[in-house]
Amino acid sequence: MALEALLAERNVTHAADRVGLSQPAMSRALGRLRGLFDDELLVRSSSGLVPTARSEQLAAELPEALNMLRTLLASRETAPGSWEATVNIDLPDHQALDLLPRLLPRLREAAPGVTVVTAPLGTRTLRALESGGVDLAVGQLRTTPFGFYRRTILTDRFVCLLRAGHPALQGGTAEAQSLSGLRHVAIAPPALEEPGLVYDAVAMLEVPDPSPVVVQNTMAAAMLVAETDMVLTIPRRTATRIARMLPLAITAPPAPLPAYELSLVWHERLHRDPNCAWLRGELAASLAPAAGPSAGKAGAHPLAGAA
Repeated sequence: MALEALLAERNVTHAADRVGLSQPAMSRALGRLRGLFDDELLVRSSSGLVPTARSEQLAAELPEALNMLRTLLASRETAPGSWEATVNIDLPDHQALDLLPRLLPRLREAAPGVTVVTAPLGTRTLRALESGGVDLAVGQLRTTPFGFYRRTILTDRFVCLLRAGHPALQGGTAEAQSLSGLRHVAIAPPALEEPGLVYDAVAMLEVPDPSPVVVQNTMAAAMLVAETDMVLTIPRRTATRIARMLPLAITAPPAPLPAYELSLVWHERLHRDPNCAWLRGELAASLAPAAGPSAGKAGAHPLAGAA
């Protein structure tokens, strides 16, 4: 630092050599410092440059200030194992069923001081990402304002869940015509919330049933399907996990549906934070087909949204 070198050396040439600057560059730095502090800092005498009273005050206070700054800079290199924080993540509940059992064991091993708190996606999500109330959001993306980043972490397809032994199943699969005539269970956005800009297509599927049974919770929907002849359409990965817990069969939907693309979204206020960057990598890796430390490292890109 130019000021530290000048106060220690009291010689422009020696101070320049100390920090690797040219003598003219250090002279210009001294001029800027004099303007900043409104003081000459170093004045000529018969024995060379001597400090002013203001300069001596700075020399006494500067080491503590610089040590604090160096500590702050060093803290950016903190290892995940020593990171202690509560991380707030907004995500749809059906993705919580798939993501959290994969992510939490990784965090427990690598960063045991990190606690994850989840909440549903909604109209508040983007505002909360800006304000700091939410650190990350997982969902699909329609559009976002400037200042947000997105990373695609998963592309899935939709499937249908039916109870095991459902009369529509023939040899483990169901014909499209049979599925189209069934009553569907649909998953709604959280109460009093609209899907907003960060949304989830499960809540917005146009099922063939003109009057589906609408529930708020994915597991409640799955349990309803397991005990009735109704059908539920959700992403394949979540359906596979649920089918391991309940007597359910997985079959193709009655008509082609768009791909289910899942994104990780964050605000630029945390873009360069090393701990958050590490967590984003862990979250993406936990959803990769072969979860590992190098999996799921797709690049992030800033999003310019439409109003």
